[in-house]
Amino acid sequence: MTDRSPTHAPRAQISRVPYLPGLDGMRALAVVAVMVYHANSNWLHGGFLGVEVFFVISGYLITLLLVAEHERDQGIDLKAFWVRRFRRLLPALYLMFALLVVYLAVFYREAQGRNRGDIVAGLTYVSNWYQIWVGAGYTASEAFAPLRHLWSLAVEEQFYLLWPLVMVLILRRGRAHLPRVAVWLFGIAVTINLAIAVLFVPGDIDSVCGPDTMRGYWTIAGRCISINDTLYLSTVTRAGGLLLGAALAMVWRPVAVMRGPMRDKGRQLDLLAVVGVVLLAVLMWWLHLADPAENSLTGSQFDPLLFRGGLFLAGLATVLVITAVTHRGALTGRMFGNPVLVWVGTRSYGLYLFHWPIYQIIRGEAGVKMSLGQFVLAMVLTVPLTELSYRLVETPVRKGAIGRWLRREEGRRRRVDPAVRRRLVAVGAAVGMLLLGAGVSVALAPNQCVGEVECASEAGREAIANAASTTLAPVDTAAPATPAPVDTAAPGATTLVPPASTTPPTAPPTTEPPPPPPPYAIGESVMLGAAPQLQAGGFAVNAAESRQGQATARVVGQLKAGGQLGEVVVIQVGTNGPVDDAVYDEIMSYLPAAEHPKVIFLTVHAKRNWIEPNNMRIWSLKGRYPNVDVLDWNGLVTSGQIPGISGDGIHLGTPEAKQTYANYIFGMIGRNDLIQPVG
Repeated sequence: MTDRSPTHAPRAQISRVPYLPGLDGMRALAVVAVMVYHANSNWLHGGFLGVEVFFVISGYLITLLLVAEHERDQGIDLKAFWVRRFRRLLPALYLMFALLVVYLAVFYREAQGRNRGDIVAGLTYVSNWYQIWVGAGYTASEAFAPLRHLWSLAVEEQFYLLWPLVMVLILRRGRAHLPRVAVWLFGIAVTINLAIAVLFVPGDIDSVCGPDTMRGYWTIAGRCISINDTLYLSTVTRAGGLLLGAALAMVWRPVAVMRGPMRDKGRQLDLLAVVGVVLLAVLMWWLHLADPAENSLTGSQFDPLLFRGGLFLAGLATVLVITAVTHRGALTGRMFGNPVLVWVGTRSYGLYLFHWPIYQIIRGEAGVKMSLGQFVLAMVLTVPLTELSYRLVETPVRKGAIGRWLRREEGRRRRVDPAVRRRLVAVGAAVGMLLLGAGVSVALAPNQCVGEVECASEAGREAIANAASTTLAPVDTAAPATPAPVDTAAPGATTLVPPASTTPPTAPPTTEPPPPPPPYAIGESVMLGAAPQLQAGGFAVNAAESRQGQATARVVGQLKAGGQLGEVVVIQVGTNGPVDDAVYDEIMSYLPAAEHPKVIFLTVHAKRNWIEPNNMRIWSLKGRYPNVDVLDWNGLVTSGQIPGISGDGIHLGTPEAKQTYANYIFGMIGRNDLIQPVG
């Protein structure tokens, strides 16, 4: 093994940190697992546990380096430590940000405003807390989220900032106390995982927080904070793996181990490594982060095994493997330290940084599972970019090559060809202007919707709100509606003339009945996307995202009580979760045939287990209520008759899909004159 301790370090130093290629091999396997999981979670359900492996390795190495420095120099140079960390981490991060900002400014301008907060949070290493605060958790699906993976780097960087301060206090008591401190750190890691297990909320958690869907949320400063997302993303709750690694470093220093009774235990450690590798493999295959909710279209159901012991077991398994790969006499270190894994491991940071934005650019939306062909294309782009970053940016900065080159060129400047110098200056200026322009563009970009479904829902909400404000505008009936009479006898004069009598004239009686209520459409997010098209046909619309059956019944009852429902009522309910017969009957109790002779229910479409039972109940309404008819929306979508369905296969993605949806409703109520051309 190559000794990376300074040349002046005494050979007797037992805490020095030699180069450990097996750790690079562990990093390689961890980053590959994460990249496979990010591409398609069906390929490796628990591949995200590779992040926990990184945490344990980081806690181990950073603590080992700090102990070694303290033994060598009788102290820790905090400034030098942080500078080394920044030189290792920031160059590739800033390169990734530069490329992403230029991409947004040139190719995807509408997404600039939506990603501005993620960029600022990433640059300041608080991405995990930002995602918790804005509700953009690891499992949230968004139209374009190229920086969601930075949460784990934020956790590690916060650890790098705080842990050296803690180690200074620990080491002041002397290195002889480290084994006892290791026990305390292990106990703290256990306590953290026990707290995670207690705070974890099992079962369905709706992605939208509201008065009826507060389960799984805390309310902080008026904001809904997902409990399970916080447990997964926060620095405090994810410190368990870092502390396990730190505890190991205090009792398992590679050079010291080879001078003690464990020096001949390599084969036994290989067996422990096998146990650790098998355990990690089982956990990565068996555990899930979150699956779709059983009774909610937009909700999630987090894996209780992960939060109630899974993360801790992954950390312990990683500790077992580390003990073997860092032992000179174990075969595990040589197996994990083979050239292929070492090559991947030394570039694991860049692979992790660049793969996620490239994935997002290829698939366009977070949460969409990539095909094998897309994954191969992503690797074709990620690997060369990572290698260029490693060779041209990361390594030169880490080794100080750029500073040495600049100092050398300063002495040679007079001998450089002026034409070459001008070209270099021009290229540098062009790159600088491009980055400046892209940065300004992102900074000033409006925060607007991104993606077909989000923009369709936003347009629908605006259309409904505008219609409500127009319909419900207050009218002042206290003052006369007509202006006071004006004396026009004098040319050019405008003189107010008082009325001749103080008794107001009697208005003729009004004999015209009030206009009947317009057709009313009540539904969920599918209908919300077509709200403008329905309103253009004279419909009033009341639709909302994630609306469940009972909420729909409540809305129908409120509209009925307000006298807003007329002869024609169109309802779509059942996409977002199971709806039982009692709810459908409650809806119909507000819609008797004598007052509402035409009630149309649309069947629902989604790949969820409650869709077929809901559709059977909807079809049964036609036989039980004489005023009910059914429009088979599920059949239309399934047969491919709806152009422009969104990528989720549920919502209306294009104007053609929205108009087709509205046209089918217009035709169902016998108003073919309202049907508009599609396309």
